[in-house]
Order: sequence, then structure tokens, then C-alpha cells
Amino acid sequence: MNILGYAAAAADTPLAPFRFDRREPRADDVVIDILHCGVCHSDLHQARNDWRNSRYPMVPGHEIIGRVASVGAEVTRFKPGDAVGVGCMVDSCRHCGACRRGLEQYCETGSTLTYNAVDKRDGLPMYGGYSQRIVAPEAFVLRIPDGLDMAGAAPLLCAGITTWSPLRHWQVGPGSKVAVIGLGGLGHMALKFANALGADVTLFTRSAGKEEDARRLGAHAVVLSGERAQMKAVAGRFDLIIDTVPYAHDLNPYLSTLALDGTLVLVGYLGALDPAVFSVPLVTGRRSVAGSAIGGIAETQAMLDFCGEHGITSDIEAIAMADIEAAYARMLRSDVKYRFVIDLATLRD
Repeated sequence: MNILGYAAAAADTPLAPFRFDRREPRADDVVIDILHCGVCHSDLHQARNDWRNSRYPMVPGHEIIGRVASVGAEVTRFKPGDAVGVGCMVDSCRHCGACRRGLEQYCETGSTLTYNAVDKRDGLPMYGGYSQRIVAPEAFVLRIPDGLDMAGAAPLLCAGITTWSPLRHWQVGPGSKVAVIGLGGLGHMALKFANALGADVTLFTRSAGKEEDARRLGAHAVVLSGERAQMKAVAGRFDLIIDTVPYAHDLNPYLSTLALDGTLVLVGYLGALDPAVFSVPLVTGRRSVAGSAIGGIAETQAMLDFCGEHGITSDIEAIAMADIEAAYARMLRSDVKYRFVIDLATLRD
């Protein structure tokens, strides 16, 4: 099927209208008319080839919300008209140890990403959600709960699950003390989730003036990480710190704020740590530095169901497809509260 989208032709060219062919649906496929697509920081990284693995032409987008247009003969869980979502991956081997545990994001042969990847079944390029339609296997399509704002739900498919997964893995609940580093697309979701799970929640930030917004989003306290006295006051406090910062930064000031057996988990940054992590606080407090990537399909559905029960969505600013380059420029300046979401009704040739 011929589809209209927005694509990067190269690392140094702006995104522009692009027509391409989606595969014909297989028996287990769901065809989705895309209504909204969140704008993730990784979309910009990939479009600009910051990670040196970009494939062009590239149609970004992996926070996809839409309605089912049609289903294959073997599909049993969805029907035309259903509100559904597609996140960061659309397939995996489905039989390795990780996949059998519902951890498809850690598939031992590599999960098939929603874009900037190749379909393992037919070798065709994968194109993302900055487009009219997407085709995905039923097993990787998610149900959006009734009553959940569709545009606000889009960032749950990446920003949401990226912060939800470590909160569940480290068993955050009532009595847990959680801190979040950074108040952006990921950070604001981490505050909402940790609060809804019953934790005592603190925001670490380097910028004054964020307390009112942080408290509205779920924080009980705000600590200026550049203020030595404030950092000393929370020494040994946190069971879990979720670090959402998307660029290289110094982890060492935060390590002494972890409690015994506490963990700082990186969810925002991919790359070398500079400066290096100082090991003394780790050894003397049995503390850990860990990483976490999105979540499996069952876990993502559980997150969406939780959001439906608690009325949780992302704070968004809706944009037209033609404004994507301006949105990228604003995102680099951290000028968004807290996620851009593209209204695909605005997509034009």
C-alpha cells in the first residue's frame, strides 16, 4: 500500500513529505490508521545520525496511536475501529530466553524496531509513525483503554514505558523513596508514575524555578543538585534514582544519596560515562548503577491499563506535521512541556 509520510533523506536535510510502500498485510497483521505520533528525542538523534547507525530515507516515530483499519484472518484480539498503539518495536524472535520471559526489548537476536530497521521476515525497510498508516503483527499491537486521551497517550509508548519498567523491576510501591533526575519528557512521566505507585518522590534538577511544576506532576520535594547543602541533606535517602538525562553528565554527586542497596538506573543516556563513576560509594553502600530499556509488550499493556485506571497521560503540545523541524529545534533547547505530539490529520504532500 502506498503511504504518505515525512522522512529524512540524509543527516543534513530537513524532514519532508515522502511516499513509500508498506508491505501488504499478513494473516497476523493489524493495519492502523495513525492519528497521533509522539516526538521522541531519539527521533532527532536518528534523523541526524547522531548514533552513526541511521538508514535513509528514514520515517521516524515510535509513539504511535491510531485506530484499526483492518485485520488479518488470524487476528483475534482487535477489530476495525479499536483504539490501539504501537511503540518502539514491532517484532522479535519470540522464542529466545528473553522473549519467553516477556522481555522482547532484550531479544537475544535483536527486536525489530519500528523504524530505522529491517523486517526480518521479508528484508524490507521499517518506516515509523510520521505517516498515515502502519502495519504491525497483532502480538506487538497495544490496546488503548477507553477514556484515555488519545494524543496524551502517545508518549506512553516510549517515554512512559521507559520510566515505568524500572519502577516495576525495582518493585517501587508505598514506602519506597524514589528520585528522578531531569524534568523532561521522561522525567515528568517518572514523577507521575512513582507518585501513583505510592512512593515518596523527589526531583533532582540543576534549574531553580521548577518546584511548582514538579509538585503538580507528583514530586513531594525538589533538590537543586548543584547546591551542596541540599545534596548533603538527602545523603543515603533513595532506594531508586531514575536518571532521565539524555546527554553525558556526572553521576558521582548522586551516588551518595542512594540508600544501602540503592540503585541509580540510566534510562536517558546512551554512551560513555564521563567522568568515570567513583566506586567508593558503590562498594561501601552496596549501591548499584544500572540501565533499563523500554519494556516488553505485556509490561507495556499493564502500564497502559494502569494509566487508564488512574487517568495518567503525558503533558503534551500538539503540532502539525509540517512543524517538525521547528519542534526539533525547540526540543534541543528543552522548550517543551513535556512532549510534542504530531496530529497526523495535518499531514500533507
